[in-house]
Amino acid sequence: MSDEIEISPSPDNAERYLRILEALLFASEEPLSAAQLAPHLGEGIEVEPLLVALRAQYAPRGVNLVRRGDKWAFRTAQDLSFLLLRETTDNRPLSRAALETLAIIAYHQPATRAEVEEVRGVATGKGTLDLLMEAGWIRMRGRRRTPGRPVTYGTTEAFLDHFALESLGDLPGLEELKGAGLLSNRLPPNMQIPLPFDGPLREDEDPLDPDDIEGQDEEQ
Repeated sequence: MSDEIEISPSPDNAERYLRILEALLFASEEPLSAAQLAPHLGEGIEVEPLLVALRAQYAPRGVNLVRRGDKWAFRTAQDLSFLLLRETTDNRPLSRAALETLAIIAYHQPATRAEVEEVRGVATGKGTLDLLMEAGWIRMRGRRRTPGRPVTYGTTEAFLDHFALESLGDLPGLEELKGAGLLSNRLPPNMQIPLPFDGPLREDEDPLDPDDIEGQDEEQ
């Protein structure tokens, strides 16, 4: 029998916990996980149900509480986002090559540079991958257990946040991509959009080398 006791807060305490979560999330520049928020509420308090309740409170407002992967953040409501166009110091749009590379990694992850090139049909410069990593939208996951041990890439929580996705399962499907004009209607009838993998390292991946973690990509 477990010695841990789950505490169901009283209505008064629950309201106080909601206010604490609200303050922490508003003050944070980055999305926060339940594990990061839990120490501020006290031992035994379940954070997830409180976050769900807080999300419901904010659902009809101009600011919504949204989930991005396993983290939470306040964001402008989708129907009002056009009012708050982000001002950036660098207004250069992503190149077509970068957008294609990002899309391929998003749907095929974990993917190596060679696998991205195979799908695109053209070479992908390392500068394109560096640009996407600098933007915080992709990351090095591990190294493929194949000759040369190429680096595998995947998307980040910042990618989910920027594109307003709760999880990779919210990526547009084949029909949505066709409807948006992003895919030709003259596609093979058996074509399918792959399911991205966003979990721990797969059986065909090794952990990154120490040099990789320091940002020194030694991909062959």
